[in-house]
Amino acid sequence: MLSDLAFHLASHGTPVTIVTSRQLIDDSDAGLISKEEINNVKVFRVWTTSFGRAGLIGRAIDYLSFYLTTLLCLFHLVKRGDTVVAKTDPPLISLISAIIVKLKGAYLINWLQDIFPEVAVALNVKGARLIAPILVVFRNYTLRLAINNVVLGEKMAELVSKQTLGLAKTTIIPNWSDGDSILPIKPADNKLRKAWKLEDKFVVGYSGNMGRAHDFETILQAANLLKDQKDLHFLFIGSGAQKEILEKNFVELGIHNVMFQPYQERRQLAESLSCPDLHLISLLPELEGVIVPSKFYGIAAAGRASLFIGDMDGEISRILDQSGCGVSINVGDAKKLAKTILDLKNNRELCADLGVKARNAYDQKYNKQMSFKAWSLLLSGKSNTDTAL
Repeated sequence: MLSDLAFHLASHGTPVTIVTSRQLIDDSDAGLISKEEINNVKVFRVWTTSFGRAGLIGRAIDYLSFYLTTLLCLFHLVKRGDTVVAKTDPPLISLISAIIVKLKGAYLINWLQDIFPEVAVALNVKGARLIAPILVVFRNYTLRLAINNVVLGEKMAELVSKQTLGLAKTTIIPNWSDGDSILPIKPADNKLRKAWKLEDKFVVGYSGNMGRAHDFETILQAANLLKDQKDLHFLFIGSGAQKEILEKNFVELGIHNVMFQPYQERRQLAESLSCPDLHLISLLPELEGVIVPSKFYGIAAAGRASLFIGDMDGEISRILDQSGCGVSINVGDAKKLAKTILDLKNNRELCADLGVKARNAYDQKYNKQMSFKAWSLLLSGKSNTDTAL
């Protein structure tokens, strides 16, 4: 998301500087160079410790070091009248940004991919409930200080409004994917499908982060009900905190019609996301409003149907209902999930039609050019509504 937007703005004459770390998401020792220019975007990579994302304590130390070095870097870079866009990884980087904009006479925009500390509390992160009330006070201050808070959906906007008593300006700009490079690919033409020997299968896929915020138990139990379906195969592409235990559970249950693959390179996303006939998306209900599963947008661009496991009135549930490109299922209802998968396997025409509707929804509502336009209006000060869709 950030790269797409930064490159777009820079290509249209807006000076853009990125402050980030020298790590990669799956390689804490990457040691990327400290400064470079990419497509007219200046990139400053500050030093941090490098414990990585595997353990919460090590990750917290990495975050703390990032806060300190980022504060110093922003103090050097930011000038009066600049706009600082604070994202939400690491959590509460908006506090660092708020200090700088107050000192420098700059402007703050929060780009909320998730809402912390509510995420940590919902996931029962150790100690989160004790310090959450204090963090919420500081977080809400940054929301009110900002000239705008960009959120991903209606429920997130509702939460921000509630937390700030309506005093924070919010703009809904959905996330996106690259619909120019991610196009629907027919199963017979998909190179990854051939490489993974899935040509003659009905493929049910999960693509992206297998993290703590996602429900996999319902998926696992549905897969167990379908393990004797020889022409059906489950495909997991990505990584995350739950990947190892999920693989172990599949083995323990004797489910063999499953495959795990690592994250694919960006240039292969069209084939990767088009590989499944049907995609699974999940989110724990208690995380509705604080996280929006952005994998939907890539799935829609690839012209594939979605099954969402989570809150029936959640953000993705609403999108699927409005666009008619998928089905929502309650967490724990493995029987319904298995039946829905089986029904779509036995009615490939219906499954394909849902995929066509998904691509139509992407083109009409979720393409990146619409989001770029909303961002450009916001940054130029020409956006005069609370919600940009």
